[in-house]
Amino acid sequence: MGRRKTELTVSRTIEMFLDMLAAERGAAVNTLESYRRDLANFTAFTMVRKRDPEKADTPMIRKYFTQLSSRGMAPGTSAQHLSALRQFFKFLVSEGLREDNPCTTIDSPRLGRPLPKYLNEAEVETLLETANGHGGPEGFRLRALLEILYATGLRVSELVGMPMTALTQEDQMLVIRGKGGKERMVPLGGPASRAIAEYRDVRPQFIPGYKISESKKNKPESKWLFPSRAKQGHLTRARFAQILKELAIEAGLNPARVSPHVLRHSFASHLLANGADLRSLQQLLGHADIATTQIYTHVLDERLKALVQNHHPLANTKK
Repeated sequence: MGRRKTELTVSRTIEMFLDMLAAERGAAVNTLESYRRDLANFTAFTMVRKRDPEKADTPMIRKYFTQLSSRGMAPGTSAQHLSALRQFFKFLVSEGLREDNPCTTIDSPRLGRPLPKYLNEAEVETLLETANGHGGPEGFRLRALLEILYATGLRVSELVGMPMTALTQEDQMLVIRGKGGKERMVPLGGPASRAIAEYRDVRPQFIPGYKISESKKNKPESKWLFPSRAKQGHLTRARFAQILKELAIEAGLNPARVSPHVLRHSFASHLLANGADLRSLQQLLGHADIATTQIYTHVLDERLKALVQNHHPLANTKK
């Protein structure tokens, strides 16, 4: 026996609006049902207050969203409701059924910005220690990839697609060409520099066509720091992400929490937690706008809370 659909009561003008969406805009069935459901909820709200939905004014609409919020509706869902109402009243104005759109002065609910996911310092250390247990050329390459990523916070595309010419000053600095072709210089710490030096000895083995028996003069070359047999000529983002997942499992970490981008977030979060400022972090990450870097201020918030808790003379006063 099929599930019975709930009857959604809407006015004739709402039906006209839905017909227009279907006929003129080719709206999908699911989209029409979503609009119908949202507008039916709004109709129920206005009818209790003895007002037809098409005659609602701005204060009534504000009360409607206040009620939705008090019932625990997520901001994203409320924003969808507002979008439906805006489109409905815009339709009424275009049809000459009312002179104004009462939703024009109502702001969308603040959706907020999700906090970046990152590993704590102990978890990153566990990853690095697990990588240190890997031998052979793959082990040296893995350690170089991890040490560079955690030391610099590079985007994964910048890491795997890094040319040899990016290395300067005896592997102490990287010159990275980021988004929009902008260059930035990023310092490398001691562990990353040492990992690169060790990897250099085995790097030729990843170049397509390499044979151990060939003389040094005839060995193939590659412009990439991390060459591979992939079409691009270098290690792919997907392959590196897969390697990280496998390493996470080996390290006893949830692989769903480990990715190249998570390590970039970890780099940024740990720097801020240890005293770095946002402007310096912006430059290191290659963000064009400081607002993008500000997603990491949750770390600063925690640091400031700890500062007050540990050093304010009244913070630990017992009541």
